[in-house]
Amino acid sequence: MIRFNNDYNHGALPQILEALSSTNDTAFGGYGTDDLSESARKEIKKYLDFPEAQVHFLIGGTQVNYVAIASMLRPFQSVICAESGHINVHETGAVENTGHKIIGLPHVDGKISAAQIEKIAADFEESPVQEHITQPKMVYISQPTEYGTIYSKEELIEISSTCAAHDLYLFVDGARLGYALGSAENDVTLSDLANLTDMFYIGGTKCGALFGEALVITNKELQPNFRSYIKQNGAMLAKGWLLGIQFETMFKDGLYFKTAEQACKWALEIRDAFHKKGIKSYIESPTNQQFFAVTDEVKSKLAENFIFEDEGKTPEGLNIIRFCTSWSTKQEEVDELLKKVGDL
Repeated sequence: MIRFNNDYNHGALPQILEALSSTNDTAFGGYGTDDLSESARKEIKKYLDFPEAQVHFLIGGTQVNYVAIASMLRPFQSVICAESGHINVHETGAVENTGHKIIGLPHVDGKISAAQIEKIAADFEESPVQEHITQPKMVYISQPTEYGTIYSKEELIEISSTCAAHDLYLFVDGARLGYALGSAENDVTLSDLANLTDMFYIGGTKCGALFGEALVITNKELQPNFRSYIKQNGAMLAKGWLLGIQFETMFKDGLYFKTAEQACKWALEIRDAFHKKGIKSYIESPTNQQFFAVTDEVKSKLAENFIFEDEGKTPEGLNIIRFCTSWSTKQEEVDELLKKVGDL
């Protein structure tokens, strides 16, 4: 069976394993204070065009989300996101567990708009009973979204401007950021994200690392004592150099971008193969996640050789399935899927 069910079903990029092995007999300082972690920060900051940015390494995406969000908000404040947002549907109420309400908004293929954010902010500002409701204080979006779609630079500028006008923080979940950056349709850079957000993170776990994410904080008001938030919430790795080694390896020669770009190319080959057979995309995604609406018969035939994600049903009763390429996908695996689809 060939797995296309997610982008974290293999260990790590060979270059990372080699780097870890080559440093295994070396002693390092703990908790991310080592030279390799500092080198990794410098490699990442080369792409940010934001010298004052802080870069912190945390162990996983859920930890980044709840630590970052909780650090930004006071107890009576809430966070705006798409109803499909990861913090709203896939993190077991981690954000609510920190005491903050999530305001879920209707979305279009996983994306929310500046106009929606404007309305939520204006409704609170005009409310005569502000002390009886939560104060929306930050906006959470992901790049790419849960459906593989991406925000354009223009959309991000509009959202960022709206947030600034209403004194809202903007946080971008980048668990799959590499695949957004690697998309042929993308026009957003790491520098854009640094200059348009208060915090965002660069995903490692789903983009080639064994584990780990790199959180970038550009809002100077949010930078002091952030390591204390990380430690207090159990997201600080004692052997922090293991994170530093991985991000240094991925960023020093652009490996992070190259592998993600290839994954997106394979995903579009898969999409085109389905389209040639008259099987429509459920959502048009330009990244490594591809969603299709298929009959029971097609789903059963594909399941003979491949493991993919079951995403429920369309209103018409078709099966929504997801094929996900990644940094670990091999050409021969893609070729086998293309052949199978061609034979349907």
